[in-house]
Amino acid sequence: MDLLDRLLAHDAWTTRQLLEICATLPDEQLDHEFDIGHRTLRATLHHIIGNMEIWSALMAGEPIERSSNQTIAEMRERLSAAAARLKTIGTQVQQTNGWDDVWIDHLDDPPREKTFGTALAHIVTHSMHHRAQVLYMLRLSGVESLPEGDVFSWVNN
Repeated sequence: MDLLDRLLAHDAWTTRQLLEICATLPDEQLDHEFDIGHRTLRATLHHIIGNMEIWSALMAGEPIERSSNQTIAEMRERLSAAAARLKTIGTQVQQTNGWDDVWIDHLDDPPREKTFGTALAHIVTHSMHHRAQVLYMLRLSGVESLPEGDVFSWVNN
């Protein structure tokens, strides 16, 4: 297993761990507003997964399909699909040594070139940033026994 495999697998696994914890919470807790990030657990998890979906679609040159599915079960399915697509893209980039190859981000105004390597790094660091916010919201909600979310936890699982 190489570094890219580790980063992408850890990213998906850790996000899934937080979804599993949130699956035990009532809707009122998922939608309780905090003064951080995207304000609720549900909205922040939706944002993490949406980011994975949109960036992978952009890199694949596919149409952007923004999902409004925000139940925990729906987000689990979306996460699985987005993680699989990112793995496919990452594997192709790695096999062709295409880290510095460019694609066009047509959501930027004006559209801009971006590299595959930078986009993949952005996705995993973006997710980590927002997972930290989810952990903070869960702590404030009184949830105990939260995962650390580090790579060692993932590899020892």
